[in-house]
Amino acid sequence: MTSDAPTSFPKDRIKVLLLENVHTSAHEIFRGEGFHLETVPGALSEDELARRIEDVHVLGIRSKTRVTARALANARRLLTLGCFCIGTNQVDLAEANRRGVPVFNAPFSNTRSVAEMILSEIIMLSRRLGDRTREMHVGAWRKVATGSFEVRGKTLGIVGYGHIGRQIGVIAEFMGLRVVFFDVAARLPMGNNRAMKTLDDLLAVSDFVTLHVPETPLTRGMMGARELAAMRPGSYLLNASRGTVVDIPALAEALESGHLAGAAIDVFPEEPETNSDGFKTPLQGLPNVVMTPHIGGSTAEAQEAIGREVGAALVKFVNVGVTTGAVNFPQIDLPMTPGKHRILNVHRNVPGVLRDINRLVSDLGANIAAQVLATDPDIGYLVMDLDQDVSGDVKNAVAALETNIRTRILY
Repeated sequence: MTSDAPTSFPKDRIKVLLLENVHTSAHEIFRGEGFHLETVPGALSEDELARRIEDVHVLGIRSKTRVTARALANARRLLTLGCFCIGTNQVDLAEANRRGVPVFNAPFSNTRSVAEMILSEIIMLSRRLGDRTREMHVGAWRKVATGSFEVRGKTLGIVGYGHIGRQIGVIAEFMGLRVVFFDVAARLPMGNNRAMKTLDDLLAVSDFVTLHVPETPLTRGMMGARELAAMRPGSYLLNASRGTVVDIPALAEALESGHLAGAAIDVFPEEPETNSDGFKTPLQGLPNVVMTPHIGGSTAEAQEAIGREVGAALVKFVNVGVTTGAVNFPQIDLPMTPGKHRILNVHRNVPGVLRDINRLVSDLGANIAAQVLATDPDIGYLVMDLDQDVSGDVKNAVAALETNIRTRILY
């Protein structure tokens, strides 16, 4: 995605910092815009990030870097932030909102990759392929059928019926599984997938339970000892959502007791910030447990698509001010008006701000060609196209208002 529209200062002075090996598809987008790009292969600690972020205009991370209030306080030039993944819980979204920094993510691009991994793990657990593979690697030949089953005719329970959950449900039906789901929001069933009224109802009938929920106060620890006990004896649990959703010690007990026949876990409550040895979990050494290091969306196809999706959203915000898709910001998508300059203003959402801004515009004799205001409980976001000859004066006057958080001009 390229744009000939200049910003309020030269594009080669717009500094982009990408961490954690963001895919080169994003690099190409930023370089194509003429932005100054720096990359770091791994995550940064809070201290490192607070130091590196001072002069950064666009920050891109994946899942390991924590963008805290302290780091954001140092980000005096930060315009926008991209999470090159689905989750955004690694960012203090409320603080970013208060500072006028929209945060973008990739809610769709790795859907297929996660779905394929979950479905492959369902078969692995049902056939105990992890155990058989491990035995063969140490020279043990264990040709047994005990505890191995076909998945056809079994019931898959999907907790969280969003993009990934629905994709899993559709593919699972083609494999001969019956599919039920539970979601706190009303969802349209796909195919013959059937909604359950409660989580307990789903757990009672499911041979496999797979979790696809965001991290919220409601989902933290949602699969604890009580819920695991409510699962069918001999059933299986899969989690590729968030590590805090499952009580890992309680899961280990359910596996050791034989109540659950297996589990596949891709996310953990505490995960290393870099690739390293020495990771510990109570699940290690337990039979029929498939563990992976948070790689549900880690395919070449998904990472390339995520790079394009988030990179394009960040560039569109920098160049035009569009916030559609931001997870923490009022949503505006207003086409640029030819021959005009654009003012982008973030302000505290208190009564009278738009009145004050329009009075300034009127006093300066400017003509507004287009204007859109969107608000949330804390901030307002105003996009305004107006005459070029007075745009600089309007920008300075708006920025001087007591309610101003940040104001930017696009030429």
